[in-house]
Amino acid sequence: MRKIGFDDVHASYSPKRFIMNTNELLQSYLVDANTWDEMSSNSSVREQYKKAIEFMESLSIEELNQKEDLAKRLFMSQGITFTVYNSGEGIEKIFPFDIIPRIITATEWDFIEKGIKQRLKALNLFLKDIYNSQFIIKDGIVPAEMIYSCPHYLREMHNFQVPYDIYIHISGIDLIRNNDGSFYILEDNLRTPSGVSYMLENREITKRIFPDLLPKINVRSVTEYPAILHRNLVSLSPRQIKNPIIVLLTPGIYNSAYFEHTTLARLMGVELVEGNDLVVDNHKVYMKTTAGLQQVDVIYRRVDDEFLDPLVFDATSRLGVAGIMSAYRKGNVAIVNAVGNGVADDKAIYTYVPAMIRYYLNEEPILKNVPTYHLDKAEERAHVFKNISEMVIKKTNESGGYGMLMGCAATEEEIIKYKAEVEQNPRQFIAQPIISLSSAPCYLGEKLQPRRIDLRPYALCGPDGIEIVPGGLTRVALTEGSLIVNSSQGGGSKDTWVLA
Repeated sequence: MRKIGFDDVHASYSPKRFIMNTNELLQSYLVDANTWDEMSSNSSVREQYKKAIEFMESLSIEELNQKEDLAKRLFMSQGITFTVYNSGEGIEKIFPFDIIPRIITATEWDFIEKGIKQRLKALNLFLKDIYNSQFIIKDGIVPAEMIYSCPHYLREMHNFQVPYDIYIHISGIDLIRNNDGSFYILEDNLRTPSGVSYMLENREITKRIFPDLLPKINVRSVTEYPAILHRNLVSLSPRQIKNPIIVLLTPGIYNSAYFEHTTLARLMGVELVEGNDLVVDNHKVYMKTTAGLQQVDVIYRRVDDEFLDPLVFDATSRLGVAGIMSAYRKGNVAIVNAVGNGVADDKAIYTYVPAMIRYYLNEEPILKNVPTYHLDKAEERAHVFKNISEMVIKKTNESGGYGMLMGCAATEEEIIKYKAEVEQNPRQFIAQPIISLSSAPCYLGEKLQPRRIDLRPYALCGPDGIEIVPGGLTRVALTEGSLIVNSSQGGGSKDTWVLA
């Protein structure tokens, strides 16, 4: 462990009237020498954090406590929540928020932005290809059995022409930073990515608790996200009318991301609907209103594929709309994201994305993949089982941190049980070496303490190209020593500042 000294930030520091101040906070900030810390480097503060830390110089512990308390009260009063599913019961919780921002330089962001855009271009071409000509299979780049064994590969999308050839309208690509400072893509979220509302709310809360600090250090805005998304949705309307009807389709109040659904609908000024609010007639989708049926042009759906249309997928579903796929196929309604995207963010397909970039774009990947083992390959499975204490094993189609085994933290009994589950269906599991994750300062227990973080930037793809708002959701493993940042597993978040 090493500690960071306040003199490394502000050599002219002089004692203030407060008994305990940020000098003592920084002196107590102990960083693991084997971990990349976003703020600390060689016992000094990185350049991008210096102005923020200088600002903290003027604050007492009491004032920081007041700001932390204000943030909690704002989250509570505005109902910023998520739902944890435990033993079959949904428990609604306030989303934990850390008041110390994560700060990213303009150069770092430029690199991230280029890498994500490159990746999304290749993934979108991949989706178009496998649902049409399948050149990538014929040329032996991706094995056919890998595609056809994916539960989210939908034959209903074969030879289906989506508007503008855009499958991935909205994505949340998870990034981590290794102990050498390199960025890695952890996973691609291309179906119904969540969390963007927390990015927006985190910024609003930060404006309230640090009103003078953001403009002082020239932090780029993220508030344009709803406007960009709305503009892209309008552009997809099959009817060339001035004000196309756009709706956000939610599974309902018991969904873990319902707060996000209501927030985005409000910010875009569109109707929030459930499946029972829509009806299909003559291959067109209509919304029920007090004035009668109103034709819907674009549906931003937060309902998973398998529940979208009971006539095509799960016949027992009450979340979707009977006949919606026929309207979609006829081109009478646009659906965002496209149906069938799950094959591209299957964790087993993830390993082929660098090859996709080379195949479709003739470029080398800008952002690296985490080394990944396919557990349906006997030799790779044997290697993973032999070194399981250094591995994290994941189900290929789970999210939110569910269904995962951290080898270093699992008991012998848990490992034996998990191995047996893998052996039953190895195609549904991958393994990755446990990566350290970078740390960032968090204000916990009246101290600055390092906690592990990741980053989920949000990209929006429309007819005019890909736009990524400068920031994203930084998720934090609030438990000391933990590498799991998911809110469902006890994680929180912090505001993400990209400097101009």
